[in-house]
Amino acid sequence: MDTNTLNSIIQTISIAALPVIFAITLHEAAHGYVARRFGDSTAYMLGRLTLNPLKHIDPIGTVLIPLVTYLFGGILFGYAKPVPVNFSNLRHPKQDMFWVAAAGPAANLVMAFFWGAMVKAATFMPGNYFADPLAQMGIFGVQINVVLMVLNLLPLPPLDGGRIAVSLLPGPLAYRFSRIEPYGFIILIVLMLTHILGLILQPVVQLVWGLVAALFGLPLQI
Repeated sequence: MDTNTLNSIIQTISIAALPVIFAITLHEAAHGYVARRFGDSTAYMLGRLTLNPLKHIDPIGTVLIPLVTYLFGGILFGYAKPVPVNFSNLRHPKQDMFWVAAAGPAANLVMAFFWGAMVKAATFMPGNYFADPLAQMGIFGVQINVVLMVLNLLPLPPLDGGRIAVSLLPGPLAYRFSRIEPYGFIILIVLMLTHILGLILQPVVQLVWGLVAALFGLPLQI
């Protein structure tokens, strides 16, 4: 590995680390906060109801996989240690499951707007010493949050979109659909390796990116 490549990797890590860590960990924390609001305190009792990234980071899923997928192209992918939710503790388990599952993607949407605002703020900074790194970090922050939001809304258990689908489907159909969950991650990996996942997600990712771009003056293409 030559010096230029090494410097490029170090620069990428320094710019991407903060957006990736908070995109993934705040997504998980949001599930725990909403679950507690609707009656399940499992995450709170286990010390996971916190914004401290150290409580949520998975070394492989939060650091290594996002870095590898970013450096080698394809859909930016990653995960944190899942926040435990006991859906049977919710006051209305099937109905409240919708809000608990939706909380993670909603957190990513809020963070996408936050990082978009950071890109806009960078344009008002004098000089390039802080402005350029902040703009690069902001664009990366929008990208990772938009991709994670859309990815997690895919209707495939155990992704959030799968749990949302289970909460909306009639009882017997919801039960049969939920039985896909043990195989969901394998299906996701196969879709990713065959590039089908990118074909499915890219139009929606570009749509959401376009919305944020229009609001904050980002490049129109992700």
